[in-house]
Amino acid sequence: MEEQDEASLSEAFWGVARQLRHLTKDALAPWQVSPSQARALGVLGRERALRLNELAEQLRIAPRSVTEVVDDLEARGLVERRADPADRRATLVALTESGSEVVAAIGTARRAEADRFFSALSPADRAHLTRILKQLSA
Repeated sequence: MEEQDEASLSEAFWGVARQLRHLTKDALAPWQVSPSQARALGVLGRERALRLNELAEQLRIAPRSVTEVVDDLEARGLVERRADPADRRATLVALTESGSEVVAAIGTARRAEADRFFSALSPADRAHLTRILKQLSA
């Protein structure tokens, strides 16, 4: 592939990524949740309860940053800290019932946005794009 074609491919990819970031931000607006908070909620929705350092690792952010995210979510009643039954010195973070409801609602909204965004592609093109992106991320 020529250098100009590679640059144009990269620019197109980043253009789509920018559009998806804006759509995600818009989709999160009704819950006043930032993208980083939504990522943390999503991880906790899958993992149930994690120590702060485990959540930081999953999110690939610094432990002090995850503390800020959890503090904000806890203040809004979306997560709670609780004692770790396996180690009384440790604390787990878990979704509250409200947090679980928000995770479900955000998931529905994000899927609807993605469906609208990718509706410009045929089902075959969506399948090819999915395959290619999975291959690139592997």
